[in-house]
Amino acid sequence: MLDFRKLELNTTEPVYVQIVSFVKRQIFTGAAEKGESLPSRRELAAILKINPNTVQKAFRLMEEEKIIETPPHAVSVIHWDDTVFARLRRELTAGLVADFVVQAKENGLTLQTVTELLQEEWGDEV
Repeated sequence: MLDFRKLELNTTEPVYVQIVSFVKRQIFTGAAEKGESLPSRRELAAILKINPNTVQKAFRLMEEEKIIETPPHAVSVIHWDDTVFARLRRELTAGLVADFVVQAKENGLTLQTVTELLQEEWGDEV
């Protein structure tokens, strides 16, 4: 089961969004497996010391985004398909890449220079 105690809540974005983002990152990094069960809404609210309605809102959003399933009278489980995973990959990396490109351009780097630097940093895996 995912360890939601690792989720450090902040005051800059809604808590339910932070919960959804946490689960997405766990899926993307491989820390969450398909079929893995989530704590109940009440359990998660107790762990995070938040209102159960906030957790309900997060679960509803995750169900809409098809990253969890909640069968009738059963616990919610992590679930995704290739299309959902591709969407998560774009969502979680697009901002990172966009910020990097902006900074590289501000520093006067060319695409060729950035590519060479990336290959150098990446090492043998290229």
